[in-house]
Amino acid sequence: MTRPIRIKGFTNEVVGWTPWLATVDVATATPDQLAALDEMSPQARTSPYFLVLAHQPEILLQRSIAFNAIMFAPGGMPRAERELGATVESRVNGCVYCASVHAQRFEQLAKRNDVISQVFEEPATAGTTPREKAIVEFSIKLGAEPDKVAVEDVRALKEVGLDELEILDLIHSVALFAWANRLMLNLGEPVLPADGS
Repeated sequence: MTRPIRIKGFTNEVVGWTPWLATVDVATATPDQLAALDEMSPQARTSPYFLVLAHQPEILLQRSIAFNAIMFAPGGMPRAERELGATVESRVNGCVYCASVHAQRFEQLAKRNDVISQVFEEPATAGTTPREKAIVEFSIKLGAEPDKVAVEDVRALKEVGLDELEILDLIHSVALFAWANRLMLNLGEPVLPADGS
């Protein structure tokens, strides 16, 4: 990872999360709960967030299927740009944990973090290229005012080179995090890394 970014309470460092509810104990979890956790990722069995969601295994299972399809499906929008959309939505919603995770994923995929610093500083002006600026602007509008997204907004994405499948991937990524951020923000709180200075 490149140098740590800490701007306005957001960071590209690993952030912890403390749930306000009891988590499922993996040792006594039901087969449905374990299956739902395993659908998400091998690390889900140790994640406080997923262990809270495992109280409702069918909902967690469907959430995991949707997440994996939206964020990892082949073709369409490059993964780094999906992660950028998720980071923007998380920043605008004030979800420090999700913004951290998806900023890290963007950096891993894009091998840079310049736009992440911009998103953390001021999302409305972020973007290092016309394409990134359009992705950021669309992500902000879709998350904040979905009823006001119009044909002009889609046209702006097409004008910077996004095709229809890429636009659909961006819509899904932003929508997923409009929902996921609200879960994180209502079920627990982020634990920021200690100040290394």
